[in-house]
Amino acid sequence: MTIQDLPTLNASLNSLAGVLLLSGYIAIKKNKRELHRNLMISALIVSSAFLTSYLIYHFHVPSKKFPDLGWIKTVYFLILFPHIILAAVMVPMILKTFWHAYKQEWEKHKKIARITFPIWMYVSVTGVIVYLMLYQWFPGA
Repeated sequence: MTIQDLPTLNASLNSLAGVLLLSGYIAIKKNKRELHRNLMISALIVSSAFLTSYLIYHFHVPSKKFPDLGWIKTVYFLILFPHIILAAVMVPMILKTFWHAYKQEWEKHKKIARITFPIWMYVSVTGVIVYLMLYQWFPGA
């Protein structure tokens, strides 16, 4: 594996995190608490691996510019900007959500998880979309 392979790895990790998050959400709705816990811990581990890989990649490779494709570039930025902002905001939220679960402060955990989950899910899904737009669909158009 080379540095150039990391964007694909990152998109794969984001996809997996999204699947784990959705599965964890379904598990808790079905009152399967142990399964929910395991899935959410897995999502945290996978997202941590993503962040590590992402930082390694961008330490070695400058940001890739999106090609000038008119309205498609506008759509790209409309996806990218909220993705970046929410990605930064979600890290402390995720840690706080896990902290409350660890301390078994269930009401506090549920209260913040209701906000954390959709943001984390959005960031995971839009991360994959950004990857597809930048590296697969319009790599150098």
